[in-house]
Amino acid sequence: MTGPPGPPGFGTARGRRQKVLAAGLDPDHWYPVEYERALPPGQALATSFWDRPIVVWRGADGSLHALEDRCAHRQLRLSAGVVDGCHLTCEYHGWTYRGDGRVVHYAHDLFGRAEPEVKVRDYPVATRHGLIWVFPGDPALAGGRRIPGIPELTGPRPWPRMDISYVWRAHHSLIMDNTSDFTHAYLHRRYRPFWDAKLTRHATTDDGEGVEISYDAFIGGGRFVRHFVDRRRADTTSIDITYHYPYQCSDTGGYIKHWLFLLPMDRRTTRVFFLFYFKADGIQLPGTGLTMPYRLTAPLMRAVSALTARPTLSQDGRAVEGEQLGYERHFAAPSVELNPAVRLCQDLTIRKWGEHLARDAHARRQPGGRPRPEPGSGAPQGD
Repeated sequence: MTGPPGPPGFGTARGRRQKVLAAGLDPDHWYPVEYERALPPGQALATSFWDRPIVVWRGADGSLHALEDRCAHRQLRLSAGVVDGCHLTCEYHGWTYRGDGRVVHYAHDLFGRAEPEVKVRDYPVATRHGLIWVFPGDPALAGGRRIPGIPELTGPRPWPRMDISYVWRAHHSLIMDNTSDFTHAYLHRRYRPFWDAKLTRHATTDDGEGVEISYDAFIGGGRFVRHFVDRRRADTTSIDITYHYPYQCSDTGGYIKHWLFLLPMDRRTTRVFFLFYFKADGIQLPGTGLTMPYRLTAPLMRAVSALTARPTLSQDGRAVEGEQLGYERHFAAPSVELNPAVRLCQDLTIRKWGEHLARDAHARRQPGGRPRPEPGSGAPQGD
């Protein structure tokens, strides 16, 4: 017996809602996989991009490497292995891989054979903003694709920042919908990070690679945060949001900003990285009207994270996970989306995934070409 049919794939999806919830994110961009501080020398971590398992490890010298997470011998996950110097050794038969994916040592008898030339796929890896980034697409394109710069976080006096990450059991587009749509203030009625939002602008960028959204809204007025926002300097009555595919950023009056980076681990699981940062002279000592000393802003960020930001974002997580389950049960039900800004974001996600699939199909048709495997295909990478 077969179970009931599930949601359609991208090729058979009908309508915007089904299409966007079947779309991946273009692998030809940099995606964060973990915080730098979470991966000390001598350790490996398992992650994935759109059903493609990836192992990242840090060598004894601090160098970072990323490979497809499988041993070419018996297909065990290399992430369960041992970091040996700057190499990674499979826990089963002791095959040792260097950073380019080639096996450089066999810990057993080769039965009179010469050492075989064996390789698994390697991925470009980089660090920026305290995050480890992997480029899961065509490595020849990695040098031309940039991780977003955040100048406010550099220099001798970087803006106070707050980093928050989750793994949510939800498709990546549901999270982009959530953070682009300010009509869900009711969900946050306890913490009130924003309210009374009115959409004032929504448009595709001139280059077609993004969506710009603006709301008039009251920002940062919760019971705890409102005491620290110096509204004499910081105008928190509007917010500008940009979906720079595949990333998102926002700006509230030039004083409160954020970036959102998504790692689509599979079709219903997304690692979410929020990076919030605040202009220091817009933070006040409550009840004094004085600017908070810079040295106190770091502990304030920790307090805001624990008392307001994390509880608020956890509400968003529960909502998008519930939306994912609802879609899986009722994927054939008509979709009712009222916010035109959300529709623009969905259209961009659909178009970019379709363009990626078209490029990939073209590459597969080229004579003599060796097409890269689609994420999740399980196709081996020979040398």
